[in-house]
Parts: sequence; structure tokens; C-alpha cells
Amino acid sequence: MNLPLLTQPPTCEQDARWCHIVLDWTKNEWLASYADLLVAKPLQILTIVLVALVIRWILHRMITRLTQGNGKPPKLLSPLRERRGDSLTAELLSERRQQRARTIGSVLKSLASFVVFGLAVVYVLQVLGIQIGPVLASAGVVGVAVAFGAQNLVRDFLSGMFMLVEDQYGVGDVVDLGEATGSVEAVGLRVTTLRDINGTVWYVRNGEILRVGNSSQGFAVAVVDFPISHKSDVQKAIEVATQVATEAAGKEPLSKDVLEPPQMLGVDSITADTVTLRLTVKVRPGKQWAVQRRLRVDIKRAYSDEDIEPPYPAGRPVPNLQNPS
Repeated sequence: MNLPLLTQPPTCEQDARWCHIVLDWTKNEWLASYADLLVAKPLQILTIVLVALVIRWILHRMITRLTQGNGKPPKLLSPLRERRGDSLTAELLSERRQQRARTIGSVLKSLASFVVFGLAVVYVLQVLGIQIGPVLASAGVVGVAVAFGAQNLVRDFLSGMFMLVEDQYGVGDVVDLGEATGSVEAVGLRVTTLRDINGTVWYVRNGEILRVGNSSQGFAVAVVDFPISHKSDVQKAIEVATQVATEAAGKEPLSKDVLEPPQMLGVDSITADTVTLRLTVKVRPGKQWAVQRRLRVDIKRAYSDEDIEPPYPAGRPVPNLQNPS
């Protein structure tokens, strides 16, 4: 079987413009007979490559403009749902949106490059006279084999895309991913990076994340439990804690983090030694732990001033439950 590239025309045909041009320039019939192969086809291939590069550059530039906010929310995220709303600071919200936009933009750029260069290869093969049907069939078989072998990688990418589009979490969120809990430092298509309270950095594959507990979306609830002894006046303890929490929530530094007045739930549990009271406060996302610590300090100070005894007063030995003797 003769390949199209090796077929030598005996003479220049009437419509073979490049053949006649080369023959006029070189006066060489053999060289003119290959003018289509040496001149016309390379020029067509070069044109296809240049057009593909220009189209790719235009598409990448459009995607870049969509992912750059220039001080405003990126246009790419306009139709997407934003779960955290105005509860974030402007700086953190901008970082979060830019992170999502950059990641989605990188995927779109890769997809655009793949499509443009794929079509360019198909056109080049047509110019060379190669039948693309068998090539596409072989590529399909190879693609299925590669996809089957890299199914975990494909699952990570797909999971990462859905997490970004659905805004399940973002940079700065405090999340529980099952395997690790901490603050999100980076969200990628394959891996999510967390830093836990001890400073350890965790890299969690997106395809392995089966559940996400996000403590930073919408609002958070600061839960403050404080135990008192059975001898203490429970009603007085409730009133003192409510007053202290309400005053603290209305002053700096808690006032900027508290969204609603504290709610006293009353007695939460009773044991042989302790009566536990519970108070909750609706706060900005991620601020529940700081509010809890501050309220515990203020309520403890108020209880000491009001002689509301803790379960084990100072000077009283704590019973050893493992060895009662």
C-alpha cells in the first residue's frame, strides 16, 4: 500500500499551482513534483498550528479576565452560590473567591488547550492524508485503558470540581473531613490542605472525602458549659451567668463577633457531684472558640465574687474514683 506522502506525481498537473511555481523557480521537475509535500502541506500545517495557538491564547485570556476580580468578585463566580455571604471579612472573602476562581480557571484553561490542540492534530492528520478513523479508535481504546488505571485520580479531580462549584468549603474555613480537622489552607482539584490546631499540615485527597463538617459557614454557636456544686443556688447562678454574658457580648472585643444576645438554656446535666449549666451564643463563623474562652473567664470571675461554689471547692481533695480508699 502506498502512503500519500510517498506518492510521486509524474508531472505537474494544471491545477497544481505550487508545482508550477517551484518548477519556474528551480527548473527542477523532480523537486517540483514534491512541491505539494515540501511547500504546500508544511504551510497548511504551520497555519493550523498558528491558528490553534492564537485561539488558545484568546481563550486563556478570556478565562484569566473572568478569574481576576480587580478588587471586585471574579465574574466567573457570579452564577455560583456563595455559602458564607457577608459574614467574612473582606480580605478573607476575597482570598476565598480568588482561590475558587483560580482553581476553576486552571481547569478551564487545561480543557480549552486540550480541545484546541486536539482539533489541530486532527486537521494536521487530514492535511497529511492520514485516515483519522483508525487513529481515533486506537486513541479511544488507549484513553479507556488509561482512565481505568487512573480512576482514583479521575475521582479526585471530579470530587474537587464539585466541592469548588458547590462551595462546600474554602480557604480559611475550619472543617472536619473525617481523617483530619483543621483550617483550610489550600483547595486544589486533587488535594485539600489543612493545618490542625497543633500546626500539623494534612493533605487530604478529595476523592477520599466522604463527609465535610464546616464550622465556618453562615454562623456558629458558642456553647459554654459551667459546672457548679449542689450547694450553690442554681437560679442565682443562672442569673449571674446570663447577666455577665449579655454585658460581655455588648462590649468590645466580643461585640463585633456576637450576632445575637446570649441564650441561657439552664441546667444541662446533673451528676452526683456537679450541676452543669449551659449557655449558647450565636456568633460569626470561626469565632465560637474565642467567645467561649472569654465568657468562661468572665463567668468564673463573677461566680467567685458571688460565692457560687464550683463542684470541688479549693482545699477539698478531689475523690479518686479508681481507688476510693
